[in-house]
Amino acid sequence: MAIHNIMEEIVCEVLVKHKEDLQLTCGCDRCLDDIRAIALNNLSPRYIVQLEHRPYVRAPYTADRQGVTNIMLIVTKAAGIVSQSPRCQDQVSK
Repeated sequence: MAIHNIMEEIVCEVLVKHKEDLQLTCGCDRCLDDIRAIALNNLSPRYIVQLEHRPYVRAPYTADRQGVTNIMLIVTKAAGIVSQSPRCQDQVSK
C-alpha cells in the first residue's frame, strides 16, 4: 500500500481555489510548486495508508474554521515569499 499525505491534497485545493485572490506575480507550474513546497514545509503532515480514511483526517482542516484559516494563512505567506522572489525562467529573464 502507498502512503498518502492528506496535507498535499488540502494545500493544492486551497491554492487552486484562491489562486486569483493571492495576486501572484507568476502562476507558472514552477512558482505554484514552490508555493506548495513552502506551505507544506510549514504544516504538519497527515499521512494515511487507506484512502477511505481521507474524510476523517481532512475534517479538522477543511470543516473547522480555525483549521481552514491556518492553512489559508500559511499558503498566503508562501505565495508572498514566491511572489517577491520567483525562481522561474519567466521572471528571471526579465
